[in-house]
This record gives sequence, structure tokens and C-alpha cells, in this order.
Amino acid sequence: MRRFPQGTKTAQAAARAIGCEVGQIVKCLVFVAGGRPVLALTSGANRVDTGQLAALAGAEEARRATPEEVREATGFAIGGTPPFGHPQRLDTFLDRDLMGYDEIWAGAGAPDAVFSASPQELLAATDATVADLKEA
Repeated sequence: MRRFPQGTKTAQAAARAIGCEVGQIVKCLVFVAGGRPVLALTSGANRVDTGQLAALAGAEEARRATPEEVREATGFAIGGTPPFGHPQRLDTFLDRDLMGYDEIWAGAGAPDAVFSASPQELLAATDATVADLKEA
């Protein structure tokens, strides 16, 4: 784990602090699909297609979770949410674009902390489904 006093709350801030491409940053975003929280691990360069995410989750629609819903589902605040270590198992979807990097960086539970992993390590740790999440 690495800490950056200037913060890593956004993908751009994290990439600047680390010295990597924005695409290597894993945004850990909680959505509500079919009334239940789901986690989208998406490349910092992409926006999530909520229609595609809803279909993957077997729901009619998906929306961004509120800050309260994020904390309830993950135990963490927005801006430092890690991809695992939550009080409940969340259906998790990993952006296919992240698989093209040797090293990716994700939040480590605080707005100034990140860790690195290979996409394969993150996939194994989260038991995620690799999917095309990017908004067209």
C-alpha cells in the first residue's frame, strides 16, 4: 500500500500521484441494480454504462448508490472504497479494459491510500465477472 498526502480521491489525482495512466486506476463504484448493491471496478479512463451494468446484474436499471448506500454496502466512504473487504459479498464486475495493463491501482480504504495488483490478482481477489462496462 502507498499513501499520498495530497489525496487520491479521483482517478486523475491518483494517476498524477502514482505516475501512471488514468486507465490504470481502478474506480470502485457502487451502484444499485434491482434494489441491491453491485460493484463496478472500472478503468479510470471510462464511465460506466448503467444500462449494460443493469443487464449484467439481471436488473431492469442501475443507478449510482448514494454516499450512505456506499458506506452501508462496503463499510467505506466514497473516494477510498477498496475492491474487496466489504461486510457483505457484492456482485462485482471488472471492466475488460483493465485487463490490458500489467499493473493497476485501486483504493485501499482511505482517500489517500492505494495498492497495486495485476488485473489477474484483482480478478481472483474479488471473484469478479469481466465485462464491457464502458459507456459508448
